Amino acid sequence: MTSPATPLFSISQPGAAPYDKALVQQLEQMKASRETAYLPRTRHLRADGWAKYTNRLFLESSPYLLQHAHNPVNWYPWGDEAFETAARLNRPVFLSVGYATCHWCHVMEEESFEDEEIARFLNENFVCVKVDREERPDIDSIYMSAVQALTGRGGWPMSVWLTAGRKPFYGGTYFPARDGDRGANIGFLTLLEKLQESFHLAYGRVENAGQQITDAIQKMMAPKPGGRLPENWILDRAVDFYRQHYDRAFGGISGAPKFPSSLPVRFLLRYYHHTGKPDILEMAENTLRKMAGGGMYDQVAGGFHRYSTDDQWLVPHFEKMLYDNALLAVAYLEAWQVTGNIHYKNIVDDILRYVERDMTAPEGAFYSATDADSRKPDGHVDEGYFFTWTPEELEAVLGEDRAKIVKTYYSVGPAPNFEGRHILHTNKSAAETARMLNISTEQLMTEIERSRSLLYQARNHRPAPLRDEKILTAWNGLMISAFASAGLALGNKHYTGLAIRAARFILDRLFVDGRVYRSFKDGQARHNGYLEDIAFLTAAFIDLYEATGDTEWLGKAVSLDGMLEQYYEDIENGGFFMTPSDHETLIFREKPCYDNAIPSGNAYALLNLLRLHAFTTNHRYLARAEKALTAFAKPLAENPAALSDMLLAVDFYLDDAKEIVLVTPAGQPEDAGSWLAELGRTFVPNRVLAVVPEDQVGPHGNILRLTAEKTATDGRTTAYLCTNGECSLPTTDLAEFARRLKQ
Repeated sequence: MTSPATPLFSISQPGAAPYDKALVQQLEQMKASRETAYLPRTRHLRADGWAKYTNRLFLESSPYLLQHAHNPVNWYPWGDEAFETAARLNRPVFLSVGYATCHWCHVMEEESFEDEEIARFLNENFVCVKVDREERPDIDSIYMSAVQALTGRGGWPMSVWLTAGRKPFYGGTYFPARDGDRGANIGFLTLLEKLQESFHLAYGRVENAGQQITDAIQKMMAPKPGGRLPENWILDRAVDFYRQHYDRAFGGISGAPKFPSSLPVRFLLRYYHHTGKPDILEMAENTLRKMAGGGMYDQVAGGFHRYSTDDQWLVPHFEKMLYDNALLAVAYLEAWQVTGNIHYKNIVDDILRYVERDMTAPEGAFYSATDADSRKPDGHVDEGYFFTWTPEELEAVLGEDRAKIVKTYYSVGPAPNFEGRHILHTNKSAAETARMLNISTEQLMTEIERSRSLLYQARNHRPAPLRDEKILTAWNGLMISAFASAGLALGNKHYTGLAIRAARFILDRLFVDGRVYRSFKDGQARHNGYLEDIAFLTAAFIDLYEATGDTEWLGKAVSLDGMLEQYYEDIENGGFFMTPSDHETLIFREKPCYDNAIPSGNAYALLNLLRLHAFTTNHRYLARAEKALTAFAKPLAENPAALSDMLLAVDFYLDDAKEIVLVTPAGQPEDAGSWLAELGRTFVPNRVLAVVPEDQVGPHGNILRLTAEKTATDGRTTAYLCTNGECSLPTTDLAEFARRLKQ
């Protein structure tokens, strides 16, 4: 056994200089402060169980960075130290970007970053920088643009080589470790050798290439000059694109892989609402049905995996992301409002139950993601094992009779559909399955719900996939909106309470010295907030106001928009930059408008401005929204489908948005319950809502001009339906209110 007196950090990384005393002291202090349950994630262990190698990432809080803290690679976090070291040593920088639940990031780590020969070559010839893309979307976006410009595609892990001036000169994604691995002609080690040689033999050419790529990034990421305000034909053009690329058999966009965001259901529901065209509703509904019936949906616990690797939504990439489930919960909620189909409401409840049960921190905020990989009984780690079943496992948990029902419902046949196991999915309706089993549909669904509970309990005895427990402001904003919207629409105060609890956590922990921070982990808020953090959280606060009637939330939304205007807004040209004005200087300051895995921050910021204008009648909000819409006129006109979430703001702008005010008798706020239930089951997409007790009309009017001078007629709840500040006659008749909502 190694003596306890042996210094923990005495062994330097292969090929790297020994750490100085100050860094060793920092590492030792961090080791002492970490919980005793901390286990180094590495195959390189000492006899006493501690890691043979420890690098600077051990000082970070990001779960992804900590996964690499004990690689033999001499990793640096992003920062001046790394680039100053590269300049001093005349070395290129190897930038590796990924995230904690990324399957291929784990593969590259195991094959290359844990390999001592590869680590030695990296340490002797490069300065290696590791970035968590979820904490630093600004860095990820810039260098992903470089990789896409160089290769025509992108993904994670992202591998980019930079000059000491942070300019990219080569890039790609995942690389197998050595020549011939996974069919690759050139492996990662050979590529490193070639890049190291090129850097020193042709340094001027490398610098020139870096400058050319940087120029290309700046041109590619800069929005084209603005034009006119959008018109309805932009919405029509987007719909034409989706019609042409729609997969009529399985929903979504044709081809594989299939992402849930590839067909913007919420936009299609709005277009159907305006036009009544049945094919548009069919596109949205078929996509929702097929997604929820496929293996991309966790049939046992609820919640969606990140994407489907095939065109039928059957075989998922098994990681689960908070943002996907937040966005899909709202999409299914709106589909229920449009159609009245209870199946969509059940999916909403399933998603939110999953998030509450498996993705909520003790203090109320929401965790970020869970991994695709999980550990099998033999100790090996494989993708998807946790979520899949054999017929024998189903029978052991459920018994033969109930297992027969489950296997029939979830299409568990004789042939496995994933690595010798079965992904549960439904390829026929409940009514069809019930007829096959000669039972009623009600009996079938009762048995399925009981079975799901039993399978969930049994599955929890398996080693669970890693959970990324950092709290991200933006993603929490999306989930707060989902809970608040569902709380309002479904009359579920529990959902609203969960939204409030998470919002309080963000206010308490991620607001520091009057500014919003991006990430919270291990008791510490880190990194400047980005546009999406402010914009998504602003939307969440507006949704909380509508769900609660508490003007505190609307006041906080107004305050956040002020922060956005001060630090992020392009005052001259309109729109918002990703980073605040006092952020570190990168090679480009992006103004994002295109949707990726999550909506663009500008899409949400625009819709927030339009909603705040409707609430307050303050024309300044509208003027800023129009300036931003003009700034993005070119991409909206040329490729509206790539800005699908911004189309929600365009639709709101072009529509006559509805302003709904319910004034309740003083001291009887619950009197609005039946009115809110009617509103909740009605699809009124472009609207704002204020519920005001009569004795609070004055205080509300300080923020909401649209509530001014409104009263509860004859001591009864009174509804005012207005457009552009002009109201129809108030009504105390619930049936009349319902009729007007449906007009």
